[in-house]
Amino acid sequence: MATSIPTPSDINRSWHVIDATDQVLGRIATVAARLLQGKHKPLYTPFLDLGDHVIIVNAERIRLTGKKDSRKIYRNHSQYPGGLREERAKSLRQRKPIRLVELAIRGMLPKTKLSSAMYRKLKVYSGPTHPHGAQKPTNYRVGQG
Repeated sequence: MATSIPTPSDINRSWHVIDATDQVLGRIATVAARLLQGKHKPLYTPFLDLGDHVIIVNAERIRLTGKKDSRKIYRNHSQYPGGLREERAKSLRQRKPIRLVELAIRGMLPKTKLSSAMYRKLKVYSGPTHPHGAQKPTNYRVGQG
């Protein structure tokens, strides 16, 4: 019996909306990364991008557990001497709540060339509305499957 590899005609991409209101950041990120990679599909193949599109709304209302708001540090370096910049999760959430969610999800995607293709299918919005109604996205409840 030969291993079947999905062809482009076999790939069906769905659109999912995840509401991040009062949800834990890590749980949302793992669910979104799983959907972006396509691991929930029976045709999953590690070297192909079979994932779905994910829309996350209400990113400003996401929850961090414990004392991560004051202790978690996001670091960025400009590659120049003395170019290290550090920012706490609390100030990053106030300044760019979308970035907090994007960084968590990006870190859970594979570190290959496919990750940029998967990451492009992620849309994050700080409010409850999004402009992707024409794609007829389905609501995805975290803990659903």
